[in-house]
Amino acid sequence: MTRILVAAIATALLSLIANPASAVPTEVTVRVISKGAKFVGTSMGGALVTIRDADTGEMLAEGTTRGSTGDTQRIMRDARAPGAALSTRGAAAFTATLEIDSPRLLEVTAFGPLAQRQSANRVSLTQWVVPGKHVTGGDGFLLELPGFVVDVLAPPTHVRLGGAPQRVELRANVTMMCGCPIAPGGLWDADAYEVKALITRNGEPAGEIALAFAGSPSQFAGRFTADRPGTYEAVVYAFDPANGNTGLDRVTFIVGK
Repeated sequence: MTRILVAAIATALLSLIANPASAVPTEVTVRVISKGAKFVGTSMGGALVTIRDADTGEMLAEGTTRGSTGDTQRIMRDARAPGAALSTRGAAAFTATLEIDSPRLLEVTAFGPLAQRQSANRVSLTQWVVPGKHVTGGDGFLLELPGFVVDVLAPPTHVRLGGAPQRVELRANVTMMCGCPIAPGGLWDADAYEVKALITRNGEPAGEIALAFAGSPSQFAGRFTADRPGTYEAVVYAFDPANGNTGLDRVTFIVGK
């Protein structure tokens, strides 16, 4: 075997080692939609999206959904053919280009909304992706994010109130996970949802109260009497009996002697 042939074989082997099967750029688009509402986008801090190989756990891409909540008419009112896209131009999404050299079973996870961590949920799906076969048509990967954003505004957490008995006002801001407002007779109807506070004192049940719509979009309020001193916790929840959708926030406060 000549030196030239040996050198050629060595070069070919090194090339194979250095350049395994060529990766193919493959685009994927991920959108996150609030259960019963619109897309989770920039106005709510977006949703954190991670894309991993479901078999190995290898991280392939990570980013945040950005853009608008989408077209209300299209999402909430229009009749659509099965499989028709909900998204329109500018609707919140995260797009990544994956470099893959073989079919991968992807695990796509979304966590959000990032601007309201106390109400954030996590949701995921898995799907095969083939090199060069982009998942960008229609809505791409579409993940439905359950819950309500519940943000207790009053009383402030860990506040020390006066002595018992103490009249305590509970006030909360409640929206869909996309930030869409709730009001009586609105597209997201306050009269259709149950908003209540579960009260405990020193870890023991101390009753529950209903929070009623308080006159401004997404505002709910109620009052109760803390008749004994102690450390109280109020778990404020929103519940949609039509589909079981639920979200909550909690606050603690102290009533003195």
